[in-house]
Formats: sequence, C-alpha cells, structure tokens
Amino acid sequence: MEKIKEVIVVEGKADTAVIQRFVAADTLETNGSALSDKTIMAIKEAAQRRGVIVFTDPDFNGERLRKLITAAVPTAKHAFLTKNEAGRLIPHHSLGIEYADQAAIEQALAKVYTPHEVDLISDITQHDLLQAGLIGGANAAKRRTFVAERLKLGYVNGKQLLKRLQMFGIKGDELQIVLKELED
Repeated sequence: MEKIKEVIVVEGKADTAVIQRFVAADTLETNGSALSDKTIMAIKEAAQRRGVIVFTDPDFNGERLRKLITAAVPTAKHAFLTKNEAGRLIPHHSLGIEYADQAAIEQALAKVYTPHEVDLISDITQHDLLQAGLIGGANAAKRRTFVAERLKLGYVNGKQLLKRLQMFGIKGDELQIVLKELED
C-alpha cells in the first residue's frame, strides 16, 4: 500500500483510526468543530510542506470546518463521502467517516478534488442549474443530492452546488452525463 503524500485533515481520533486502518496516511485532527488558531496554523504548515486533503463528515459541522479550512488554505484538496457511505443507513449510529467501510474510504481518497486555476474553471452557471431543476424547484433538493453523490461533492445546498462545481472545475458535459443518469 503506497502512502498518501498529503496530510489528511479529519475531525477526530475515530476518523484517524478508520482511515489508518484502510490506507497509509498521516492525519491532522481538528478535534471536532472547534477549530483553534493553533490547529489552523498546523494545517497551513502541513499544506506548505506536503499538501492537505480535507476529509470531514458530510454534515453541518463537517461542512462548516471544510469552509473554515478552505478559507485559510485555498489550495487544500477535498475528499467527500455521501451520507449513506458515512453510516446514515446504520440504525442507531451518527453520521461520520468513522462509520464508513474500506471501499468508501478508499474511493473517496482516490477521487480527491483540487481547486483549479482560473483557466480550468467550470463553464456551469446558475442559469444551467435552474434549467436542470437543481435549484428553485419542487424536487431540486432531491435532484441536487443525486448529482452531488454521483460527482462526490459532499452535501450541498443550491448555493454550495454551484460554488463546488466551479471550485473543482467540473464542466457542463460531465454534469449532463449525471443528469441523464438521473432521468433514466
């Protein structure tokens, strides 16, 4: 098993344990949703030396941490689990990376998104999302969830969907393939 070069930023010790059980990687823990200045500095240092992959839970706190880390380290890479992969379907369990299986962890870390340079930015617009029924419609949330899961974008609301598609340089033709799957 080849070691992952970047440091993986996770929320806690349970996340570290499951990741290190399945892949060779170093992790840096935020210790939950309280992101201290000391932790931000450690993440910045790791980003400069080796690069970082943000891998947080697909819930409100995970998304909040992801935004805070991205603001501090705009070049951070991102790995995502869907809510189902993170254990939502397991009765009496919380939602989190620590509940994911080996296949989900490996797949998420194999499909890491890197924010693209300006010349590689997405050609998708808010109008495209409206036309595709991904925002502003009765079934928009359900359609958005399908698209976000297929593209491994993590949980997104309407605003976050456009931002994430653009951040990761996903093009309209890739979105159209997923929308075709949705219609079929």
